Amino acid sequence: MRVLAGETLSPPPLWLMRQAGRYLPEYREVRREAGSFLDLCYNPDLATEVTLQPIRRYGFDAAILFSDILVIPDALERGVYFEEGHGPRMTPIDVDGISGLDPSRGPAHLAPAIEAVMKIRANLPTETTLLGFCGAPWTVATYMIAGHGTPDQAPARLFAYREPKAFMRLLDILADMSADYLVSQLDAGADAVQIFDSWAGVLGEVEFEQYATRPVRRMIDSIRARRPGARIIAFAKGAGTLLRSYRQDTTADAIGLDWSVPLDFARELQREGPVQGNLDPMRVVAGGTALNEGIDRILDQLGHGPLIFNLGHGITPQADPETVAALVARVRGVAA
Repeated sequence: MRVLAGETLSPPPLWLMRQAGRYLPEYREVRREAGSFLDLCYNPDLATEVTLQPIRRYGFDAAILFSDILVIPDALERGVYFEEGHGPRMTPIDVDGISGLDPSRGPAHLAPAIEAVMKIRANLPTETTLLGFCGAPWTVATYMIAGHGTPDQAPARLFAYREPKAFMRLLDILADMSADYLVSQLDAGADAVQIFDSWAGVLGEVEFEQYATRPVRRMIDSIRARRPGARIIAFAKGAGTLLRSYRQDTTADAIGLDWSVPLDFARELQREGPVQGNLDPMRVVAGGTALNEGIDRILDQLGHGPLIFNLGHGITPQADPETVAALVARVRGVAA
């Protein structure tokens, strides 16, 4: 929270995207107990347990609510389910489907996640930040339109070109529902929130402004109008040089950086405020020299400004828990 307010700390605070997940044996045990992935997300006790697991194991400086970005379309009755080995699936939406969306189901449907936030906060060490989160409207819309993930999100891009009014209406609905959801998380005990735009990198310059920046700014304006002190991290994966104006245009407190962002460019961005990132998750899988060199370069280049150390995307299931422990020790300057 101090870094989000603009302070520089050494060592920097540390957490990892997807730090509660399949690389941990204790997570896999709870996942088997839960049944389906969504059942795990919607069970406040189990979601609390898996959120706390990496805090107990590693003592990260932040915990992040265990949930999924697709709980919003699930609340909109899009038939979300997760297919083993293939990821999320849902009923694709068309123009008529957009006109029939009913956002009023959101609060009741998402109540288990809000209950989980309260339970996590009650069981989290007082010095550990609790992060809430949601998906950004563009990324969530890509799944809703295709019904699943695609390599370049061509279905959503084509839909946006062919049906611009309907598409902008969809983004506005998602932005407003997501803002309400994040306000509820903040009220339930989250200290800050992160907005994940995992598919921002497929957009051109004009489309990035319309489909990524504008909806996130709409969300942040809505959140801050109701909770003026809210701290917000915006992560637009793959945005590259478009990040130059992203913080200013969205008014996010910090911007997340994926591993493809050059560190000299990251330093430029850091002059405007806090950055978060940006270790390649594959360095965690590789371990050893590759991991150490990646960590050291980030700390050398970005450690003299406001930095939250993190990965450039989520940790992968192939990561060894002992390698993650070595990462934590190196960032903190403790002998592994």
